[in-house]
Amino acid sequence: MNARTRFVISVIILGLLMTGPFMITALLIWAGAQAGEQALLIQLILPHLSLGALMTTFGFVLGLLIIRYLFRQYVQGLLKMVENLRLMLSANRNFRVTAEGPPEVQLLAQATNDLAQQRDGLMDDVEAQIAAAKASVEEEKNRLAALMSELAQAVVVCNLDGRILLYNSRARLQFRALALGSTAVAGGALIGLGRSIFSILERNQIDHALEVVRQRLLKGAAAAIANFITTARGGQLLRVQLVPVLATGDPLRERELGGYVLTVENITRSLEQESRRDQVLQSLTDGSRGSLANIRVAVGNLMDYPDMEADIRERFVGIISDEVVRMSQRLDQTMSEFADSLKTRWPLEDVQGMDIIAAAQRRIEEDLKLSTKTEEIDEAVWLRAESFSLVFSICFLASRLIEHYQIRELRFRLLPVGKLAYLDIIWAGHAMSSETFYTWETDAMHLAKESSPLSLRDVIDRHGGEIWYEREKAAHRAFFRFVLPVASPDSVPQCETIDDIVMRPEYYDFDLFHFRDQSIDLDRPLSDLTYTVFDTETTGLEPAAGDEIIQIGAVRIVNGRLLRQENFDQLVDPQCFLRPEGIRIHGITDDMVRGQPQIDIVLPAFHDFCSDTVLVAHNAAFDMRFLQLKEPQTGVVFSQPVLDTLLLSAVLHANQDSHQLDAIAERLGVMIEGRHNALGDACTTGDVFLKMLPLLAQMGITTLRQALDASEKTYFARVKY
Repeated sequence: MNARTRFVISVIILGLLMTGPFMITALLIWAGAQAGEQALLIQLILPHLSLGALMTTFGFVLGLLIIRYLFRQYVQGLLKMVENLRLMLSANRNFRVTAEGPPEVQLLAQATNDLAQQRDGLMDDVEAQIAAAKASVEEEKNRLAALMSELAQAVVVCNLDGRILLYNSRARLQFRALALGSTAVAGGALIGLGRSIFSILERNQIDHALEVVRQRLLKGAAAAIANFITTARGGQLLRVQLVPVLATGDPLRERELGGYVLTVENITRSLEQESRRDQVLQSLTDGSRGSLANIRVAVGNLMDYPDMEADIRERFVGIISDEVVRMSQRLDQTMSEFADSLKTRWPLEDVQGMDIIAAAQRRIEEDLKLSTKTEEIDEAVWLRAESFSLVFSICFLASRLIEHYQIRELRFRLLPVGKLAYLDIIWAGHAMSSETFYTWETDAMHLAKESSPLSLRDVIDRHGGEIWYEREKAAHRAFFRFVLPVASPDSVPQCETIDDIVMRPEYYDFDLFHFRDQSIDLDRPLSDLTYTVFDTETTGLEPAAGDEIIQIGAVRIVNGRLLRQENFDQLVDPQCFLRPEGIRIHGITDDMVRGQPQIDIVLPAFHDFCSDTVLVAHNAAFDMRFLQLKEPQTGVVFSQPVLDTLLLSAVLHANQDSHQLDAIAERLGVMIEGRHNALGDACTTGDVFLKMLPLLAQMGITTLRQALDASEKTYFARVKY
């Protein structure tokens, strides 16, 4: 029996107590009186009946107020205290019961707070012991995850169902670069904990690779590894290596698969370079064949007829000269057009040219005690280079210049020229001969006590570049010019722009090794489901009156963890001006949304982000109404179940005064960050929801169906937008 029913019964009993004795007494007297006596009673009572009814009503109202006061002070007060106790026990250890109400209730509240304080002391001791016991295991997990996070290759760890348990920063960048269409908005490719790797890679190829690994394990192979090449959704070619993760703990299961590790490499660019290199060779071959034929004929005539007339000889010499110039021009044009395809197979990396110069300057000044300066440095130039050998070559030349010409200063210049870059090492002093430079170029390099088996020419050839010596006569200076390939523009952001990604491991959950089915089942426990917590910022509060979404923020909950890094955060161009009163709340201006993707692009991307998950929002009816009104325009339907933290708060804390997000967060001890920002509110709502799960379990609400049914029975579920 709930509190409201008991209150109604108390009111009925009060009414019976106020009127029952009088009515029974009157009926007994009336039944025992004669006819004359009954008439006399009517004459005596009837004039005073209104006063009696008024006094009875007054007494009833007074009794009702007293009952209501006692009910609020004792019954509702104790119920509120019960809710607060549950908060202290499950969600917010720092929460304390406010000592209010009658003296007896205040004493109970004070005793409760004292017990909570003692409980916290005991729990601190227990948690300290548990933390010490878990520290070693967590350290091993973090070491493994940190190691994978630092790998240059994209690494993804999956269980046998293809659910992702771990991925490193390189994998996130790799798959974000492969994202196409709606998946390229806000979050990039759909990689995340608990998501399926089969949304990115072909399932048939992974299944085949797993079968190959199983067969090798059965044969007792020492290295059961499978390799295959697959095509991503964007047409990119990927080289994938699959390494098994073997089950442990049971000797009989020693060779049984528990999951697998995938290392992924995008080989599209290298294959394109191979193709372009073939084109270069073909272009040079076809273009040079005609010129060589003309030169061969001219040289043959000059050799066969040594006594030919001077003007004819001059004509043949001119043919040779013209063809040589033409071949030289063709070679220069090919070098300029296909510079990035003429690189050798030596492993090169994208590095900022300014970093190469800075490293060379530091080493020259420290080891050779030579002053260095820079001039005309383009800091936007990125090189494809092997930085160690290139810096060593520069320092080698500097040491030779000091040894032979006693230079006092060295200057650096870096300029882009098409697909190449000129790195100049400049000095003032004597001119040097071509023979000297040729000797330096071909000798093995030595620098102080260090030596290299490579020559300067070897290093230049490995970079697919060139080097020469040149004199600036007017300035009385000379320089060595390194001609080096520049990095492709599309490769620089992927390698260096990490935005908000922390390189330490935050993308792992090894408990998912035993996680299997992830379908949305209404009878599954709430703790087993995957959630997408979202929030929207809008131009106003009336979706049916034309207000529009201007920001969607969302974050995922997997295995009871709020994954802040796996988020969706996107501004939306509403194609209308924002209201000043709204700007004061959310801080989003017209300039911020102008030019952003429109809702018909953002909504499909958000739908992909939250697919196969339960939606969670605060006052979800408001946000879902905006999404539903866009269904005809976008064709996107959000059909998954939706949980509302406002309704769940009303279920858990029916006797609390407020169910606003700020008030709930304060009760549950959740720190609010980025209020009235879609992503910030989504994160706060996610933290609140996780705090609610154990409280719901205490009330017997453990499944998704039970949570939905309980939410629908609350008063706030009647609110419509």
